[in-house]
Amino acid sequence: MNPFTDRARSINGPATDALPVTPDDATDLTHVAIALYVETGGTVVIDTVAGGTRSVTVADFSILPLGVTRVHATGTTAAGIHALVLA
Repeated sequence: MNPFTDRARSINGPATDALPVTPDDATDLTHVAIALYVETGGTVVIDTVAGGTRSVTVADFSILPLGVTRVHATGTTAAGIHALVLA
């Protein structure tokens, strides 16, 4: 039985998919992320759903619980980034 079948999607989670992110200065994510998961820590430069551009330093295996529309290539040193989404 799939416990997600009759469950309404909510930004409170859980996410329904984790999509790999290729940082790009000009292209938004295909789905707005409700959070990012980062395998290898470093700096992540993002555009938030509020419209700001932010630079955040995260550790290995971090979850950044923030609505994100874009992950920039310029300035991003973290790797293994995944967008947690409600697909």
